[in-house]
Amino acid sequence: DGSESKRTFLHVPSVIEAEEAEEIGVEHLLRDIKDSTTTTLATRVTQQADSLRALQSRIKDLRDYLLQVAQGKLPVNHQITYHLQDALNLLPDLSNTLTTSSFISNTNDQLLVIYLSSLVRAVIALHALVDNKAQNNRTEAEEAKKNEVSATAGKEKDKSKDTAKTEEKSKTS
Repeated sequence: DGSESKRTFLHVPSVIEAEEAEEIGVEHLLRDIKDSTTTTLATRVTQQADSLRALQSRIKDLRDYLLQVAQGKLPVNHQITYHLQDALNLLPDLSNTLTTSSFISNTNDQLLVIYLSSLVRAVIALHALVDNKAQNNRTEAEEAKKNEVSATAGKEKDKSKDTAKTEEKSKTS
């Protein structure tokens, strides 16, 4: 028809739905994301300590369950026993010296990286502090020079005024 085309936007009603498993997965992801710019060594250590406390609580629950089964207070649930056996089979054999030394080496490597990154961050912070102090000193020196120049100029003006007044008095007398 030869007329200019025009774009129009319409609001389309829509609903986003998810199953419970998807919602739980998204909640876990959002909980882990938080704010990636504020991750520090302290927050990582706090998160790991919280995780270890949660693990300790779960292990205590398992121990209590197994003690109650051994005492006959609870019936044996074979499903729980199978899951527990699977989890225990995944644990490494720490009686093997090669495995233990590998774990120690890996842990030391990770801790070395954390230690070095903390040192670098401290050095950078100290460097910024020294730069800031030097900049403040330069600014103060420049301001002192400006004040000195303006004070000197003001004194010279006062002297010239005084000289002019003295000359006027001497002329009138």
